[in-house]
Amino acid sequence: MHFDFSPQDQQFREDVGAWIAQAYDADLRAMMAQSKNGYLDKASQVRWQKALHARGWAAPNWPEEYGGPGWNATQRFIFQSELAAAGSPPVSPMGLKMVAPVIMKYGTPEQKARFLPPILASDVWWCQGYSEPNSGSDLASLQMRAERDGEHYILNGSKIWTTHAQWADWMFCLVRTSRESKRQEGISFLLLDMHAPGITVSPLPTLDGPVAGQQEVNQVFFENVRVPVANRIGEEGKGWTYAKYLLEFERGGTYSPMLRKQLARIADIAADQPADDGGRLLDDPAFRRKLAALHVRAATLEAVELRVFSGLESGSSVGAASSMLKLTGTETLQAASELAVEAAGPAALPFVQDTWAELQGCEAAPRVGPDYAAVLAPRYFNYRKASIYGGSNEIQRNIIAKLVLGL
Repeated sequence: MHFDFSPQDQQFREDVGAWIAQAYDADLRAMMAQSKNGYLDKASQVRWQKALHARGWAAPNWPEEYGGPGWNATQRFIFQSELAAAGSPPVSPMGLKMVAPVIMKYGTPEQKARFLPPILASDVWWCQGYSEPNSGSDLASLQMRAERDGEHYILNGSKIWTTHAQWADWMFCLVRTSRESKRQEGISFLLLDMHAPGITVSPLPTLDGPVAGQQEVNQVFFENVRVPVANRIGEEGKGWTYAKYLLEFERGGTYSPMLRKQLARIADIAADQPADDGGRLLDDPAFRRKLAALHVRAATLEAVELRVFSGLESGSSVGAASSMLKLTGTETLQAASELAVEAAGPAALPFVQDTWAELQGCEAAPRVGPDYAAVLAPRYFNYRKASIYGGSNEIQRNIIAKLVLGL
């Protein structure tokens, strides 16, 4: 494939950049700059996603028949690059990027008509019900029961590490509908209303503190929750097939634009921080080598992403390449977050529990260091999960060994 952008591509980049500069306003930028986990609060997140939807750009990977923009792989890559360069928040992936492709491929016409339009418009918020207290990377060991009762399933059990479940209207969920000799054959894929009786959402505090709007993960408990059989995707007992298809979208994706933005930010921090010799940290040879090494990793990842997206354009599936991208992308993001903390040095140590307090008109404690430093340590700790969710990176190595190397 060719890596040069055509004049049409360059014009597309300028158009996207001009729209982002107008739509991604100062209030959203200020909140995102002080976000500990890379998201906004729900109201602001929905406002941003609805702006994307109004422009027709909320779902760049969706086919035109379902409301997507009809872009080619290059346009999608340029779009993601411009969003990252602006520092804008990612869209919440649960609906638009994860469950929607499953509904498109395996859902009934009625399910597509019911669920896809409100997902596209960000009128309905989704969360993911995969992991359980004793079933994470070994997802096939999940135990949450779904017993058939006429035209309903009755659910009992719990899901854990459920991102933004406190905001969710719906959950896509893996449940055990039978106990076959092969564990994967007893799993089904359900769509369930989070407002149904018997569902309890319990927040799980993280190291960045239980701050309203920035609380992220939860445990969800189910006690005799009734879910219509009509909300099952595909066949009973075939949920593992649909789950693996969804994970291609969770594990794959575009990491390099975000990395380039983070590396540019690290350079800015290093230009503001002193080195041991009294000069700028950015001019320190040892630090520059670390930063250069991450630039090389980001450039290598970008080349792989472009090859994968080029293959998608010709009809290839993501397949095991999603594991390669997830493995390399998350580990490089972790390394970048570590270098950001190193660049800030002691300035990253003071703990600011509510980084949005002043922006929301609340009383805020005085900052000890520069504003940019307050979110560096929380983001470093938050990124520790990146090599675990979506299947741990150890699992990704096993997939690559089996499907790519044939071991």
